[in-house]
Amino acid sequence: MNTTHSNLTKWSFASRFFHWISAILLLITWTMIFLYDNLDSNLYIGLHKAFGVSLLFWMIARVINRIFTKAPPAVLMPKWQMLLSRLSHFVLYALLIAMPIAGLMMSLYGGRPVDIFGIFQIPVLVTPDRGLARLFNDWHVDIIWPMIIAFTVLHIGAALYHQFVKKDNLIARIK
Repeated sequence: MNTTHSNLTKWSFASRFFHWISAILLLITWTMIFLYDNLDSNLYIGLHKAFGVSLLFWMIARVINRIFTKAPPAVLMPKWQMLLSRLSHFVLYALLIAMPIAGLMMSLYGGRPVDIFGIFQIPVLVTPDRGLARLFNDWHVDIIWPMIIAFTVLHIGAALYHQFVKKDNLIARIK
């Protein structure tokens, strides 16, 4: 079913704002780790951690907003697509919360406080434990990271499918 923009109800301004700032924070966090991996400077790992923790707090606020903000009426689509959409959104939210938690725990169990843009530090309040630091590193890098990539690609691919194949202008709801 083709639906024009005028027939679609947008997400609230707050929901749209949370969505796009989440995307920007994620992109910046990825850029910082890419720069750290490719340039010989610890500046980028510090920024990666600070943006990652920022994303964590942003996602918590986003979940609170989502709980209290009514969703616009659903776009007509097969039930399996709606189920897949809801499941993939839930998983993406969970991953975007789990990823920075795992990174934070990796640093803290590694005995390293996390500096947040020079404003404050998250201190090491746990007994450093190399085994736990490695476990959280494995989750952060080897499990959650590929899952975030996969679900982000799925999310963007589904949005593009709706925009250019189904031509139902679904993207207009989040613009």
